[in-house]
Amino acid sequence: MQVREIQRDELPQLLALYRYLHPEGWLEEGPDAQKIWQAIQAVPDYHIVVAEEEGELVSTCTLLIVPNLTHLGRPYGLIENVVTHPAHRGKGLATGCLNLARQLAREQGCYKLMLMTGSKRQSTLRFYERAGYRSDVKTAFLQWL
Repeated sequence: MQVREIQRDELPQLLALYRYLHPEGWLEEGPDAQKIWQAIQAVPDYHIVVAEEEGELVSTCTLLIVPNLTHLGRPYGLIENVVTHPAHRGKGLATGCLNLARQLAREQGCYKLMLMTGSKRQSTLRFYERAGYRSDVKTAFLQWL
């Protein structure tokens, strides 16, 4: 297993992984996906971390570093789109992705990482707790637009 940042030519594999995250839709594909991909590549603090096994991307998470005027100007990180191919779950791949995202956030001076999940499954919640995330510190609110 290799955990690293995604390469420009790996968008098709990333979209295939995202299909497991959102099987019911909510996935941009086609020419619009290429435009979005180019915009993402142009943002220096937008990191897509992937785990690769035998040339195939099998797990991923996104880290976005947000500039901040509080906490002595230290940025914070947002984690999103955590997913592992179902046939590769339970091998520590997502943990590896989250660990690299944490390392990147630390290198950029972040004072915290934030992550939300829509899952209510205890196994998923325990996974994030084992990865160092706490659910007893703050309350998350979400407003769909």
